[in-house]
Amino acid sequence: MRKYELVCVIHPDLDEVAFNGAVDKVKGWISETGGSVDKVDNWGRRKLAYMIRKQREGQYILLNVSMPPTALNELERNMRFHEPVLRYMISLVS
Repeated sequence: MRKYELVCVIHPDLDEVAFNGAVDKVKGWISETGGSVDKVDNWGRRKLAYMIRKQREGQYILLNVSMPPTALNELERNMRFHEPVLRYMISLVS
């Protein structure tokens, strides 16, 4: 198991229930691949550096994750097609 940091920018127009649903869906994908979510840190609403899908703001969330490296491709594929996620970045924690 390797440790990763996953930062997601979620669509700003989602209410709290839909936002939590999107985050729970991402957590579910991590759990399905044999990983675990160690910590969730909600950074709140922030202004984007440039417009993404006609949005100037986004809701940021940081997830500290432990998962096998083979599960990374599947997680990225799921994130790419999940509509509420505007952008994401996964980095390996040394």
